[in-house]
Amino acid sequence: MTTPTHDLPTPSGEPDPGSTGSSGGRADHDMDEPPKGGSFLGYLLRKLGGALTSMILVVVLGFFAFRMLPGDPVLKIAKERPMSPAQIAELRSQYGLDKPVIVQFWDYLVGIFTGELGESYVYRKPVSELIVDYLGPTLLLTATAAVLAIGLGLWLGQLSAWRRNSLFDKVASSTSLVFWSVPTFWLGLILLMIFGGTLQWLPTGGMITPGLDPWSPAGIIDVIKHLILPVITMVAVVYAQYLMVMRASLIEEMSEDYLTTARAKGLTEDEVRKKHAVPNALLPTITVVFMHIGGLITGAVTVEAVFSWPGLGKLTFEAISGPDLPLLQGTFVVFSAIIIVMNLAADIVYRFLDPRVRRA
Repeated sequence: MTTPTHDLPTPSGEPDPGSTGSSGGRADHDMDEPPKGGSFLGYLLRKLGGALTSMILVVVLGFFAFRMLPGDPVLKIAKERPMSPAQIAELRSQYGLDKPVIVQFWDYLVGIFTGELGESYVYRKPVSELIVDYLGPTLLLTATAAVLAIGLGLWLGQLSAWRRNSLFDKVASSTSLVFWSVPTFWLGLILLMIFGGTLQWLPTGGMITPGLDPWSPAGIIDVIKHLILPVITMVAVVYAQYLMVMRASLIEEMSEDYLTTARAKGLTEDEVRKKHAVPNALLPTITVVFMHIGGLITGAVTVEAVFSWPGLGKLTFEAISGPDLPLLQGTFVVFSAIIIVMNLAADIVYRFLDPRVRRA
């Protein structure tokens, strides 16, 4: 009498390649491979189509939404210096605001595809040139904050899950939720007043002290000092998202049988956590990481305005007060494109990491 065999789960949750199916023979195909009709090319085309649709909606919204803002940019410019009605009409014609809306929309679309996003009303410079100039500081700020927030959130999240309901877990989780609920501009102002005003330990604004070479040793140290407060503000508000997702994901993994098997083999708790539980728990976190990297860049608007950081966020804030329509449209499209690209990257990376997505 033969003993029936069953598919045994491996630590990753997939059947053992050497096990037999219900018919007694080897499985007909590798379950790790996508089924027919589920090729990567088809998946990629669907995701690209969705991203393209989102981008089209962003482009359309970027034109019509900002024209609903109160205020006339030409009249505001006219208030700053005396102008006759003829000069106001000439200025309106120069900016193309005297054209029908549909003609303005067509010019806007042509500019999007050619990279000519118009000329800023305030800076009197091409919008594309301004975006290139201000993009570097924003990337420096958000990249630094992203690395620290992701590292801190994932590290605290996995420790909190492994020590669930302990004092450490309660303190780490509650503290992160408090920071998560705090308005970014409020936290930035508090830090600015304490460390920049009262204690005078750190600079209160800007990216570098005027007159310093940013590539010199003194300039690099000065930039780091200017980075500290805005980076702390962004990290404090964002890291809780990674902590909570990692904690929930790891708690779910802790009930799996393969961890019991790992312990039975004599592995220590640290080895079980680092080599088995955490790698599997990271899968759901990948999407959150990519999605919120794009969100970090858009969230820089408030932080850069509070700390006068010379990036796209500060540029957008100044454009809203105009309203500087070409500049607003340009920064809105750039921010939205970054988010869409990050979401697309998250979908693609997640498909490679999780075989269940490949079989879906």
